[in-house]
Amino acid sequence: MAKWLLIDGFNLAYRCFHAVPELTRTDGFPTGALHGWVKSLWRLADQEKPAATLVFFDLGGAQDRLALHAEYKAHRPDMPEPLQKQIEPIKAFTRAMGLVGIEQDGVESDDLLASQAVALAGAGHEVLIVSADKDFAQIVNDHIKILLPPSTANPQLGWRVLDAAGVQEKFGVPPTRIADFLALVGDTADNIPGITGVGPKTASKWLNEFGDLEGVIAHAGELKPERFQAAVAADADRLRLNRKLTTLNLALPTVAATPTAVRAAELYRLLGEMEMKSALAEARKRYDQPELF
Repeated sequence: MAKWLLIDGFNLAYRCFHAVPELTRTDGFPTGALHGWVKSLWRLADQEKPAATLVFFDLGGAQDRLALHAEYKAHRPDMPEPLQKQIEPIKAFTRAMGLVGIEQDGVESDDLLASQAVALAGAGHEVLIVSADKDFAQIVNDHIKILLPPSTANPQLGWRVLDAAGVQEKFGVPPTRIADFLALVGDTADNIPGITGVGPKTASKWLNEFGDLEGVIAHAGELKPERFQAAVAADADRLRLNRKLTTLNLALPTVAATPTAVRAAELYRLLGEMEMKSALAEARKRYDQPELF
């Protein structure tokens, strides 16, 4: 079977935006994220040589989770205007590069990506998820792994594969317990409050001792440190709600698992319009002389 690369679009776009210096076209239109985006996709293609790549974008809204928790993601800052201006060009570049862009209004891209990953893995394909989002750790298995971006603290590490053993080492629990783990510690990025004072070490200790979130709740009176016993018992319903919020929806429709062709002429035109001269030169080499790559 084939290797598939599934890219968390906004996660990578933000990384490109912050990693590349502020670049602009002569009229002032920002292009830094676009430069980083194209180079990142080429680097990933060269490194992993996937049969095909799917890129998932958020259109806004998470109706199922907002129905459960009205404050879900409410504290997230707005996307920086220079990056916002580059999102549609990023999507246009993605399509021209022969990569499938997937988005659905009112549905989180994480759920779309996770559903696609599980479906491809179920068909026997190898799946690499390109994202730094810890939520994806819950679906890691023999066929699904995460490709973590280079660390900002140590970029020389490069892209790193996180497998099931890596999830266990990183979080202290296996992939099947990640949603329980996040329910206990909370997720500030998504505005999901955990138990105040409970960190990763305590949460993983409880889960390894009592099995899952329901086991932790059932044994609230036995928890160590003792100061958390009353809090867990009192917040049992909220913890169960957290568990629903942190669990990826794997029942969403998927797209056909077929690669698409590069539209080289369109890509050249877009790169030219954005005055990305070095990227245009490399694109011409890549698609006019593919034997070089």
